[in-house]
Amino acid sequence: MPFVTRKSLLTLSILSGVALAAAAGFVWSGVYNIGADDTHTRPVYSTLQALRERSIEVRANKLQRPADLSDPARIRQGAGNYNAMCTGCHLGPGMEDTELSKGLYPAPPNLSKETVDAGKAFWVIKHGIKASGMPAWGKSMGDEYIWNMAAFLQALPKLTPEQYQTLVASSGGHSHGGGESDGHAHAEGGEDHHEDGDEHTHAEGDEHDAMAGMPMDESKPHSHPPGTPPHTDVPKDTKAPSGEVHIHADGKKHVHNAPAPATAKPAAADPHAGMDMPETAPASDGHDHQH
Repeated sequence: MPFVTRKSLLTLSILSGVALAAAAGFVWSGVYNIGADDTHTRPVYSTLQALRERSIEVRANKLQRPADLSDPARIRQGAGNYNAMCTGCHLGPGMEDTELSKGLYPAPPNLSKETVDAGKAFWVIKHGIKASGMPAWGKSMGDEYIWNMAAFLQALPKLTPEQYQTLVASSGGHSHGGGESDGHAHAEGGEDHHEDGDEHTHAEGDEHDAMAGMPMDESKPHSHPPGTPPHTDVPKDTKAPSGEVHIHADGKKHVHNAPAPATAKPAAADPHAGMDMPETAPASDGHDHQH
């Protein structure tokens, strides 16, 4: 008698069909709350955590790591990019929680308080993590600069807030001229395509011809949130022109130009002006006539 009979196969098929139908019904019903403010059940969280950690570890183990990850130059360059790209979620020494770090689920790790393996850090920065809010920076950043950030993360938990700020200040910041974005540098005569309002630098000798000879405000570049009405940027030591003045959170004064006063509609010109017109006879000659 065979171990697997036709009857057992039929039973197994039926049970599998019922299980698939139940799973499909569960998904279709929408009963599971996918909102980020409602945590996963423990089985779901544990499953997703194990899936994430194993996926990252297997792929990170295949990477060939640079031998000079402790190079101060690497760490210094990575500090500037980390400060510009990562602190909104992963914070920095002495930083309080941000709206992003509090609102994301699963919560992003505070990388100023825990060390991440350099290989895993590189893989996650480059490829991102699905359904987590972690973007794939490898689409716009070269591997060398990602390794610099991974090198910086090895030193980050040991830094005081003062040491962190000093390191960031010496890094040159997150500038487009630094080469961290593949194909992002402006070619000679190339078109500027920045839309996010970030400050950026250009290679030495690169000049915006359209702005040559124009007086420039010496204040630092800044951006405005979407929906800001048209306004004029006014330096702090310049007398503001007439109009409604207000100050943004960045300390810049802005003036909304006063509406132009309404002008009276000009009177219609007389088409007969300057013309000799015959006198019109009165309707009555002033005498009574009897018939």
